Amino acid sequence: MKTFAVDRSLGDISLEDLGGAQAAAIREASAATERGVAVTYVRSVFRPESGSCTCLFEAGDKADVEEVNKAAGLPYDRIVEALDIPHPERA
Repeated sequence: MKTFAVDRSLGDISLEDLGGAQAAAIREASAATERGVAVTYVRSVFRPESGSCTCLFEAGDKADVEEVNKAAGLPYDRIVEALDIPHPERA
């Protein structure tokens, strides 16, 4: 599995809508996995001052992550392969 970063511009999204977007990403990743396309939502980092958000997914292919985000109805600016480097004492 590879890690992919999904960059989004969400503007002044409310915390309620942000939570809904996260739930949609989790739901659609689970649905894809149930269909045999392994995609896992990992976490998101939201920066309220700029309205930008980066969500991490694990998947075999960028196209799978793109499909999950489209199915969830979530806007994105780009999807790129990334390295998720955890804190060594928290890994």
